[in-house]
Amino acid sequence: MASVSKQKRMAKKAAKNSPATVTKAAAESTINGKGSTTKKETNSTAATDLSLDSLKISNERTANGVLTSQSRAKDVKIEQYSLSFHGRVLIENATIELNFGRRYGLVGQNGSGKSTFLASLAAREVPIPDHIDVYLLNQEADPCDLNAIDYVIRAAKEEVTRLEKEVEDLLTENDEDPSLEDLYDRIAALDESTFQARASGLLHGLGFSQDMMAKKTKDMSGGWRMRVALAKALFIRPTLLLLDEPTNHLDLEACVWLEEYLKTYNRILLLVSHSQDFLDNVCDQTIHLTEKKKLNYYGGGYSTFVKTKAELEVNQMKAYNKQQDEIAHIKKFIASAGTYANLVRQAKSKQKIIDKMEAAGLVEKVETPSTFKFKFSDVEKLPPPVLQFDQVSFSYNGSTNPKDLLYKDLDLAVDMDSRIALVGPNGVGKSTLLKLMIGELQPVQGRISRHTNLKLAKYSQHSADQLEMDLNPIEYMRKKFAHLNGDVDFWRSQIGRYGLTGAHQTSQIRTLSDGLKTRLVFAELVLSTPDIVLMDEPTNHLDMESIDSLALAIQSFSGGVVLVSHDFRLISQVAQEILLCKDKKVKPFKGSIEDYKKQLQRGIKV
Repeated sequence: MASVSKQKRMAKKAAKNSPATVTKAAAESTINGKGSTTKKETNSTAATDLSLDSLKISNERTANGVLTSQSRAKDVKIEQYSLSFHGRVLIENATIELNFGRRYGLVGQNGSGKSTFLASLAAREVPIPDHIDVYLLNQEADPCDLNAIDYVIRAAKEEVTRLEKEVEDLLTENDEDPSLEDLYDRIAALDESTFQARASGLLHGLGFSQDMMAKKTKDMSGGWRMRVALAKALFIRPTLLLLDEPTNHLDLEACVWLEEYLKTYNRILLLVSHSQDFLDNVCDQTIHLTEKKKLNYYGGGYSTFVKTKAELEVNQMKAYNKQQDEIAHIKKFIASAGTYANLVRQAKSKQKIIDKMEAAGLVEKVETPSTFKFKFSDVEKLPPPVLQFDQVSFSYNGSTNPKDLLYKDLDLAVDMDSRIALVGPNGVGKSTLLKLMIGELQPVQGRISRHTNLKLAKYSQHSADQLEMDLNPIEYMRKKFAHLNGDVDFWRSQIGRYGLTGAHQTSQIRTLSDGLKTRLVFAELVLSTPDIVLMDEPTNHLDMESIDSLALAIQSFSGGVVLVSHDFRLISQVAQEILLCKDKKVKPFKGSIEDYKKQLQRGIKV
């Protein structure tokens, strides 16, 4: 305890002696507490540059709300909150309530506005108090000459500078402010002597080797730069951490590590994820963005939310039916009252009962939202061998030197009945294997044979990038499948099956959420009628209901499926065979995907 007190005194001294200004980089590092000026009530539509384009106050978004929590409280409560995007209302007259020490999972249908909500909070388009620093992970680390470790350490140093400046300002205003204690704790925790070790530990947990850590961020792929940005967020530990699909660029091992790490996040965490496993194990609260544009709060993770919501809806329907029966009975009496004076008086009295019910608010009928009905086209069975690897070796530089090979002497087969999940550490070549199967890459040794009539299709997590963003979904599909000669109604029906309905069908693709873009890609894939489908992270950006529909479609598909996914639940639903990619080989894993996860958990150090 004595050493902690000493650290706090040192932090206080450093704060008093710190520079009077914060560097621009520090101010931008988290779109933090000083990122923008807020008022008790805001209605912001102005495009104010906050340096990071994805976090700036957007002229495409309109948000307003009233801060009702105490100005210096660690909790955030905003009432009468509304949010619009491209003129479409996403949230209306709702309450935001985020309590310190809680971990929230934000759930809702694709296109409901979850990502837009996080972006609006990060840009402070509502009155979040200045002392609540906010970090939104929704973009990659900048490509620059810094390596991964130095990038994270630079952010940590900037954060110390920002915290010291905040302490200095508070000491000037009120040296008894209760927020000072937390600031001292955070400065003490950001001990510069531990920066190197802690940054390395975070990056290692997220799948970085020593060689990768030493690599400049400008030489990394977007997926690896996203991991660097995630490591930076975890190192800084902001008061309000917003994570939008943080597992999208992670493999199963890194997902398990991140899950274990976030279980202990003791500030405010608000995350969007399509993984039920992840939400169940990390979150102790669930926020549901409903079809009625409200934010409803539930205790527990996703599974508890589903159970509780179902129970509440059963009770609500009972109350609705009872009330409707009562209203119908009263109306029947009123209609039969005729002109008899005593009955007319009773009828008026009965009508007042209905009026009071309506004034108090009638019980609403539970509306079942339209669900994503995903179905592959039936195809004729092709006799095996359909897709076969014979002694296949592969290297990216074309070399047959064993040290350069990513895969060596592979023998495997995929048939029309295959339901294969590929697992293994990041970098072993799972996505590469799919590219070899479809012919995007060629082996340096061995032979890949395909049935003469085999039609392959591949979905990758970057497939949505190939969409023509200036077209609307109907225009895009008519252009892609011009040979089908479908009219507008035909294409409305086709893409409507995938949850693209109403205004989404005629809006530019660029304005759609990532989840809706993903559904459009699936609609395109299904219409190509493949015999075998290769899927590389198909759950990215899909909501839970869509993933369940995808699982059912895979189960009933008459063709074959090879899957790479970090979603343990999807794998458990569809995989009949798990192949482990490791040490340049592909071998069957003896056990279930749950067994594989337990194996990973045993090897994790957080």
